[in-house]
Amino acid sequence: MLRIQQLKVPLTYDEAYLKKELSRKLKIPSSEIKELKVRKQSLDARKKPELYYVLTVDLTVTKEQTLIKKKTNLMVSQVTETPYQIPESGSIPLSSRPVIVGFGPAGLFCALLLARAGYRPLVLERGEDVDHRTAAVEKFWSTGILNTESNIQFGEGGAGTFSDGKLNTLVKDNCGRNHYVLKNFVEAGADPDILYVNKPHIGTDVLRDVIRHLREEIFTLGGEVRFGAKVTDLKQKNGKICSVTINEIEEIPCEALVLAIGHSARDTFAMLNRHQILMQPKSFAVGLRIEHPQEMINQDQYGADYPDLLGAANYKVTRKLPNGRGVYSFCMCPGGYVVNASSEEGHLAVNGMSYRARDSKNANSAMIVTVTPEDFGHKGILGGIEFQRDLEKLAFQAGEGHVPVQLFGDFCENKASSGLGDVTPCIKGSYQLTNLRSVLPEFLSDSLIEGVKGFERQIKGYSRPDAVFSGVESRTSSPVRILRGEQFTASLDGLYPCGEGAGYAGGITSAAMDGLKVAESIIKKYRKF
Repeated sequence: MLRIQQLKVPLTYDEAYLKKELSRKLKIPSSEIKELKVRKQSLDARKKPELYYVLTVDLTVTKEQTLIKKKTNLMVSQVTETPYQIPESGSIPLSSRPVIVGFGPAGLFCALLLARAGYRPLVLERGEDVDHRTAAVEKFWSTGILNTESNIQFGEGGAGTFSDGKLNTLVKDNCGRNHYVLKNFVEAGADPDILYVNKPHIGTDVLRDVIRHLREEIFTLGGEVRFGAKVTDLKQKNGKICSVTINEIEEIPCEALVLAIGHSARDTFAMLNRHQILMQPKSFAVGLRIEHPQEMINQDQYGADYPDLLGAANYKVTRKLPNGRGVYSFCMCPGGYVVNASSEEGHLAVNGMSYRARDSKNANSAMIVTVTPEDFGHKGILGGIEFQRDLEKLAFQAGEGHVPVQLFGDFCENKASSGLGDVTPCIKGSYQLTNLRSVLPEFLSDSLIEGVKGFERQIKGYSRPDAVFSGVESRTSSPVRILRGEQFTASLDGLYPCGEGAGYAGGITSAAMDGLKVAESIIKKYRKF
């Protein structure tokens, strides 16, 4: 198979155009091109208004070696596609089936692989299935009545279900896990473009259907998913895991326990700490959401007369501050919504979400600043959780239970906002104008002001006074890492920390890939159940 890189094509290209263009550039008849597949597509907008896509294309031709030697103006190489392989089973017998705690991306793909390999996994998820969970979230947004066990943080699909379904990852992957994850999403109903676009996203509305289909396959293969099953304790014997307790009453035996608990399972972290499971505090980031008109972002990224086919534009900005901290955009949601993502009574956290169409009038992004154990380590291993909770409690108080909102200009002047400008918030859940400076410590507020003003040099209008801040964005990643060794086990034998909550991933795709790694480790060690 040949791989062509850095191929420039118009925005309106199709397969017929691509085949004709490659035939011309390679100087071969189009009939010699047997198979054609776009591997990567990214937009080049550096010379606005001239816009075009840059592609990486794989193709099969009749005379590969001849083309490799032929001099052309294309970057041509020969590649061999190695599909992802489920490893061979180990020899140690299992007296009980593997148990997975949590059914977010890590738990989902760990369970899916174990089910396909014949291990009949049992998944324990504290929240509800995606349909009942969606109803609980919609009720919370409309009434303010919070279900602390089934919300944006907890339930089938994990926190990513109510996000943008963004699938980009910086994890290096030489084993095909990334493509395997994306391929399974497509087979379960996601748009095939996620296999090749530069910044793929499913959309929270489509992602719900995808998750449901993957769960049904796990059932078909002998696996089981129990909802409303909150793990409240565990037991060990001779340094090995032997059982978990559900909802404080039911005990389930296990000798391979996967902890894919997500970054917000604070009570579970406390339980693990009581059992002296080795953990350590880790750096993360906190801040606020910022909203701008999507049209403003589109014109900055694409130019004034951009074609509609490009859809809502995204952006990424980052800056190193003189105080040594980093400030940067995170989980940017084109045509999206800010959502009330709270999971504890009396506390308030926000996140960002887009539907597949990305058709709201605003772009929003977390604008966050790094914090380290030096900022909260004096509070112990779980000090980062307490740091988050303190901010979330202040956010709840500032908005009187509603999402607290402030114009950027007022934030700079440290005064409560009394009205909106030209930017009307797109928020799921009620909001209230206030002064967000009362929520954040001074070093975070100062860093955000300096960062947003600095990003004006990259995106015109970014620091406009009527840009809308909302907060607090505190759940960017886990504040804790559950330590694990080369075989993916924790300090307690048979315990497998996994995914974002355990501190080993940073998004849907990387968490799913980590779930695959843990499943592989279990498969290599144990015989099929």
